[in-house]
Amino acid sequence: MAEMIHGGRLVARALKAEQVDCLFTLCGGHIQSIYDGCLDEGIRVVDTRHEQSAGHAADGWARATGRPGVCAVTAGPGVTDVVTALANAQRAGVPLVCFGGAGPRVFNHMGSLQDMDHLELVKPVTKWAARVEETRRLAEYVSIAFRKATSGVPGPVFLEVPIDVLMEFVDAEKVTLPTNYRTPARSGPDPKYLDEAAELLRSAQRPIAIVGSQIRWSRDPLETMARWTETGIPTFVNGMARGLVDPQGPWFLNRARKHCLKHTDLVVLCGTPFDFRLGYGQSTRIQAGSQSGLSGTALLNLTRPVINPQARIIQIDLDADELGRNRDNGVDVGLVADTGLVLDALAASLADLDRGRLDGWWEGIRADEKAQWDKMRAEIDEVSDPPNPLRVCDAVDRFIRPGDVVVGDGGDFVGTAAYVVRPYGVGTWMDPGPLGTLGVGPGYAMAAKLANPDARVVIMFGDGSFGLNGMEFEAFARQGIKVVGIIGNDAGWTQILRGQRQIYGPERVVATTLDYTHYEKVVEACGGHGEWVERDADLVPALERAFASDKPALVNVKIASSQFRSGAISV
Repeated sequence: MAEMIHGGRLVARALKAEQVDCLFTLCGGHIQSIYDGCLDEGIRVVDTRHEQSAGHAADGWARATGRPGVCAVTAGPGVTDVVTALANAQRAGVPLVCFGGAGPRVFNHMGSLQDMDHLELVKPVTKWAARVEETRRLAEYVSIAFRKATSGVPGPVFLEVPIDVLMEFVDAEKVTLPTNYRTPARSGPDPKYLDEAAELLRSAQRPIAIVGSQIRWSRDPLETMARWTETGIPTFVNGMARGLVDPQGPWFLNRARKHCLKHTDLVVLCGTPFDFRLGYGQSTRIQAGSQSGLSGTALLNLTRPVINPQARIIQIDLDADELGRNRDNGVDVGLVADTGLVLDALAASLADLDRGRLDGWWEGIRADEKAQWDKMRAEIDEVSDPPNPLRVCDAVDRFIRPGDVVVGDGGDFVGTAAYVVRPYGVGTWMDPGPLGTLGVGPGYAMAAKLANPDARVVIMFGDGSFGLNGMEFEAFARQGIKVVGIIGNDAGWTQILRGQRQIYGPERVVATTLDYTHYEKVVEACGGHGEWVERDADLVPALERAFASDKPALVNVKIASSQFRSGAISV
């Protein structure tokens, strides 16, 4: 007798073939056939309290595992709620597959419940978006989705699956599950331009490398970075590359980048664009005041530290369109390739060089790094009630072990944590990336803990960002997902407040202040462990209790003001 299965189980079988362990979702009638299929195929259905968090969890799963994450949302508002997560994954270059429910095909354009044009909505924020019209083709479309999500520059894809397509039964023997439909092979560098890059590196006196998020999708990011740093070339990491250089090792740098960009004669830029984080690749600051009609010096210095105009540039990216973007004089060598393959090849070609040739360059870098850390250390060591943000972040850093995951969800407090909290391992630092999305923390942390059950997973929250998806602590507690959140509570949207006050004056501050709210009581009400801290002496004991608790926990720390990030305005 033929085995008849419904479309939801076809989807689940295709996901199982992709080694999907978890499906992140918020329930909806349009998609519940997928849940039913997941039960049969042994895929854990993990539910959230907002579809945005389901999308962020799929994003976080990809960052944690290197494999595409999967989420499913219901029609209409379910899809509109997940758009922010899709946009964030697209800008960060993260592979995920999102299923969106839809009404029955027979009622198209007749006003069925939650009916709307999903595809036109999501196309601008996805690599690919399609509607499945036949049940027998569901597995085929899933295979296409995974191939699209992982090929070239990774990114999110969206599949609309109408309820009748999911609920219809088909003969399992007449449906083929595609196999071998995508390759794990990575894009290799052009030998001619690889040789040119190696020659530039051989002749450089003051080279540096900046390694960004694309290395996360390389074959073995941690081993590649270990080989690369042994060349002795000073290297800075950002985005998903954070955590790939041992903070206890001799090559770790995180404070001297401005010094290096100013004095370098060669930059190797890997898998990160010339965007606001690198001054748009310019040699001089962009002046915006005259064009905007605003006056005053506060708005004029909009870019980050500039690059030495005499420096040569080697740029590596999976997207050829990124090579030389924003650069008036382009780049000296551009390689359309996987970061890991290029760095491995360059490290091998430089193996015969004496690392001592860069001793003088390193001496100046380490002096600047030490000077910057000494400034921070003075504030870290300062005892005050309430404690300052640097001191709070330093206290958290002492609880972080190799392999533990730190999630940044906020503005000013997270900007501080990025310098002080130093995880080590692949996928051990997660932040939204260049879209700057708040609310990513709970979804990322949920996925990170499920993917790494033995790791400590910590969310560094701003007090503003906690308000976006803080109710996910209920989902954590109910489903046994233990994470620890730390709020740096300064009663304001400080990253915005600082610039607002600077540009418009203190009497014009509006919509950027908050109260010292006891968010930990929300977590307690949701079944978690909560702590309120406003005295320095109470900070470490509260952290100890939070990490020792068998519940998801939140330590809400009232923090003092700090000048550490004064002048930090990015647009």
